[in-house]
Amino acid sequence: MPDHKMLIDSREVTFKPGMTILEVAKNNGIKIPTLCHLKDATPTGTCKICVVEVNGEKDLVPACSTPAKKKMTVQTNSKRTIKSRRTTIELMITSGNHNCGVSGKSNGNWTDFQMKAIQYENSDELCPVWGDCKLQELAYQYQAKMDRSDSIWKSDSPELINPLIIRDFSRCIKCGRCVQACNEIQVNKAIDYSYKENDIKIITPGDKPLVDSDCVFCGECVQACPVGALVEKKSKDKWRPFNSKKIRTTCPYCGVGCQQLLHVSKGQIVRITGVEKAEPNKGRLCVKGRFGYDFIYSKERLKTPLIKDKGHFRKASWDEALDLVVKKFKEIIAEDGPGALAGVSCARSINEDSYQMQKLFRSVFKTNNIDHCART
Repeated sequence: MPDHKMLIDSREVTFKPGMTILEVAKNNGIKIPTLCHLKDATPTGTCKICVVEVNGEKDLVPACSTPAKKKMTVQTNSKRTIKSRRTTIELMITSGNHNCGVSGKSNGNWTDFQMKAIQYENSDELCPVWGDCKLQELAYQYQAKMDRSDSIWKSDSPELINPLIIRDFSRCIKCGRCVQACNEIQVNKAIDYSYKENDIKIITPGDKPLVDSDCVFCGECVQACPVGALVEKKSKDKWRPFNSKKIRTTCPYCGVGCQQLLHVSKGQIVRITGVEKAEPNKGRLCVKGRFGYDFIYSKERLKTPLIKDKGHFRKASWDEALDLVVKKFKEIIAEDGPGALAGVSCARSINEDSYQMQKLFRSVFKTNNIDHCART
């Protein structure tokens, strides 16, 4: 099917039928701000940040969910769209506990508001995602202002019962990205919308805490959240984008090869996120890949081999430990035959390791007693 043509900001661009205005703009290097839009998920147009002006249309339309049409004329930064986005941003900020430092119209209101935040959270830190918040970024970009004099610090208690994710409903802007990340990207379907008394809330079935739900703690919702409503408990108050560096690596937990970004501060990993545009995971991680890193710094971590001698463990070198294992294997085979040995390989290890494991047992030990953990 031939490409169609349309105008965006007086520039003629081509597109394929079925594309949205946002997709056409992105493909042509034209930036339209978004907040609720999540890549690879169904566009909803919920937040109204990506609104654009289309000739012939009375109202502004969301670029993320509006199909592009042949000969359509679009303005992405008209006076009308800028005003609409600014108003939407201001309403979002005043609707929750967004202590992100956006200036108010009255002197002293910001200080008063922040003092309430300190008292409520028992911390003198700003919002845990300060510096990495999409709403904050847009507020600065569009010079959003609001009068804090009527703002009341909302008393919704954060959900802290699980060890990995903080759910702070007072900072939720109801964009729905977490729901899409859970239901469409990871397909866990652990959370969804709840509509009650003209209010929307993101809940688990039965409104239970995450730890009592079907949540597998992959953390995809945290990575998708554009504000401070979902925060990794381990990295809270330890990580800021400006005091850490990113190191790309491959997740060591299984053979899939998921790509990770280690966020390192003062020589220690303080957070892990998925690499959005990398294969094979495209930003997605499991609970181990995202949260399983603090054992590295455990005081109980074994750093040398241990050999039990006279009922007690003592430190040993790798050569001594491996020599002992070889000696014991030889003794077992000599006394009871190779059938007395058996091996279990990790089904999630890389193929090369599993191949070497079975080759060791079949070719060296002369036994077929080799299996993998997926059958246990």
